[in-house]
Amino acid sequence: MAKSYPPGSRTDDSRIKAVLGPTNTGKTHLAIERLCAHSSGAIGFPLRLLAREVYDRVCAIKGDDRVALITGEERIEPKNARWLLCTAEAMPVGADLSFVAIDEAQLGADRERGHIFTDRLLHARGRDETMILGSAIIEPLVRALLPQAEIVSRPRFSTLSHSGARKLSRIPPRSAIVAFSAEQVYAVAEMLRRFRGGAAVVMGALSPETRNKQVALYQSGEVDYLVATDAIGMGLNLDIDHVAFAGLSKFDGVRQRRLLTTEMAQIAGRAGRHQRDGTFGTLSGTGSHDAEFTPEEIYAIEEHRFAPLTRLFWRESRPRFDSLAALIGDLEQKPERSELAAAPEAIDLAVLKRLAEDPDVAGTVHGSAAVRRFWEACSLPDFRQAGIDTHSRFVARLWQDLRGGQLGGDFVARAIADLDRPAGDIDTLQMRIAAIRSWAYIAQRPDWVLARDEMAARARAVEARLSDALHARLTERFVNRRTSVLLKKLGGDAGLLPVTIKDDSVLVDGEPIGQLAGFRFRVDPQARLADRKLLLAAAERHLPALLDARGRALLTAIGAGGEGLSLQGTGILWDGERVALLTPGRSVLGPHVDCTATLASLTGPLRKDIEQALSAWLGDALAALKPLHVLQEASVGIAGGPELRALLIRLVEAGGMLVRSESGIDRLGKEQRDRLRRLGVTVGALDLFVPAMLKGPALEAWRSLQAVRGTEIPAIVPGMPPVIALPDKAAAPPGYRALGKQALRLDIGEKLLRGAHGARVNAGNKPFVIDPALAVSTGLSTLSYAQLLRLGGFTASVPRPLAARQFGPPMPPRWRWRPARRVDRDAVPQPPPPGGAFADLATLVR
Repeated sequence: MAKSYPPGSRTDDSRIKAVLGPTNTGKTHLAIERLCAHSSGAIGFPLRLLAREVYDRVCAIKGDDRVALITGEERIEPKNARWLLCTAEAMPVGADLSFVAIDEAQLGADRERGHIFTDRLLHARGRDETMILGSAIIEPLVRALLPQAEIVSRPRFSTLSHSGARKLSRIPPRSAIVAFSAEQVYAVAEMLRRFRGGAAVVMGALSPETRNKQVALYQSGEVDYLVATDAIGMGLNLDIDHVAFAGLSKFDGVRQRRLLTTEMAQIAGRAGRHQRDGTFGTLSGTGSHDAEFTPEEIYAIEEHRFAPLTRLFWRESRPRFDSLAALIGDLEQKPERSELAAAPEAIDLAVLKRLAEDPDVAGTVHGSAAVRRFWEACSLPDFRQAGIDTHSRFVARLWQDLRGGQLGGDFVARAIADLDRPAGDIDTLQMRIAAIRSWAYIAQRPDWVLARDEMAARARAVEARLSDALHARLTERFVNRRTSVLLKKLGGDAGLLPVTIKDDSVLVDGEPIGQLAGFRFRVDPQARLADRKLLLAAAERHLPALLDARGRALLTAIGAGGEGLSLQGTGILWDGERVALLTPGRSVLGPHVDCTATLASLTGPLRKDIEQALSAWLGDALAALKPLHVLQEASVGIAGGPELRALLIRLVEAGGMLVRSESGIDRLGKEQRDRLRRLGVTVGALDLFVPAMLKGPALEAWRSLQAVRGTEIPAIVPGMPPVIALPDKAAAPPGYRALGKQALRLDIGEKLLRGAHGARVNAGNKPFVIDPALAVSTGLSTLSYAQLLRLGGFTASVPRPLAARQFGPPMPPRWRWRPARRVDRDAVPQPPPPGGAFADLATLVR
């Protein structure tokens, strides 16, 4: 490594050039060219991810043994390294280097890290050339602070234009959707997985390795969409044609605020690379107040015209370490120049002040060397974003070990091993990666850790494993992988034999091996025994891909209206094969859909997609049960009283049909009965029923739900005719009332009884005549009609027969009505004596 020299001692010999302009102007590419043109040099970047990307590019030019990567968590420093790629914080300001560049210098206005970039702007110098890269908004401050600097403005290579608001379903491929919370990122990515095959996810909380792999997923074309936070605003050079903003405000650590126009432009500038134009816009149809750009913001972004910065944040970079008070005083010192402003209290200073107030901690810091070491401990970044209290406790615990010397290798190894657990969900893995980054930072310090190289290597290995696991979780959750292409035939390797399906027959290199019945593979008994083992091996190698293809075909069939799907009992069938089972849910009307074991070989995301799609299809298949859903919703309401709610619950469980004498309807008041009728329930003389449920589709759906609960229901009568024959001792099917050897549909029975009551009302208190014509027209026998009238409380008086030698039709019977106190529904009347229909009916009723 080149020797160091005091900052500022040779700056007069350094030519300073400020290359300013919007995104996609080739500033970073120019800096790399200039770096490689010098005998030595360094570039300071705002992100570890960008430093790593440029490190790989320079290694390809100069060789791995001559290029170093220096970040807080990772240090690759070959003995003969002459070109350094660093983060701004880890940049060696005083190194004797021919070339030095600082990237994104406008970040000197950032509240948390701005003082770092300001310090590098003022003090980082190359022996022969210094280059400052950034946005044009920093130009006035560069002229004021560095009057000797040469200003070079670079125009954008491509055009950036506003394309308005679009729904997520209309966002074009090769787009990035930018959100400003993890919850919103996950929600958008989940929608894209369902309808567009998937999306890569990039967030600031991800490790650089995970972000690289997610970016590679997008760059390779495996997915056409990228969902990200504003982490893509810097350092990620992607093939993005369009950037859609899911929102235009964010929480900046202090408050929720609208994005600055420069921040909008930094993010929107990711669209279009080199000579390819890009567009930006907003996401509409989010269910809330959709974000919209103002005309002024659109003009500023398209024309790259922004208000210049008026000041940069500054903090003393070379404070005194005489005491904690002197250190804090210097760090809180105000700048002398008007172009600089005192930096807001960053996390490192906040931790220092918090621990300096703790006598148990402050009492252990004596002497300038201890103060310097204590300040280095307080400067540990809060990778976990745990907040000042939690981070202070961690630093205090670290200091207790550091003040006595170096951390033991066993202690650090145990801490790293405790985090080496790749199991867990996305959030859990992110927290572990943040924690291991803290230990990676600690392990990089040679004066902090014994066996530094070994511990640093362990920390990097654990971070890599956790990153791989997180990448797998993100891909599994948000990407629906495409079907693998079958390998071409090559030699005798069974795994390379081509596998095809033709008319459900599985063919391996043209040889039939079996049949796919739904998702079940059945070996063809006619396969030759000599080839059986080879063909089975080939089928087993490729069958998962074929089954996945069939799974996507099922998904397509569901999306096309459920072609080939049917509901039979507790099973959902596709082309005659059961693919899912209904299991009890929280209510009788809300069963769960579980894929059968035959779908277990499908990938997890595909199987989950099928279950979700089948659940949606089941809702359509059970649409005939909407009247019961209305009753169920009313049963959980406050209005109506407990008696009505109890009755509604029983009606739902009984499929919308109850015997009146067992329903408790008589306990309801007039208002409750009116409410019941408004809900679509008919209160009949013998039964309570929902007319819409007396139809075949509704009853079939209800019968399936009863089967889920283990209740056997007689088969539904096709067409639901008014009257059906009933075998001896057979139970009436749903929707019917048994009347001897016949069963009458409930609504027809109510119609007949209402007709009889109509005749009663018209006659007043006198005996009346009932016309049996309507009953006869439905196909109801005299015996069955008589039983219906008896159950309804009707009795008849038969007139005396005609005297001898008197001729003519017999007199019709006269009827009276009185409600029976107790009805014997199982009593079977005796066969009627011969005679006319009126006489027969009257005799039976009597």
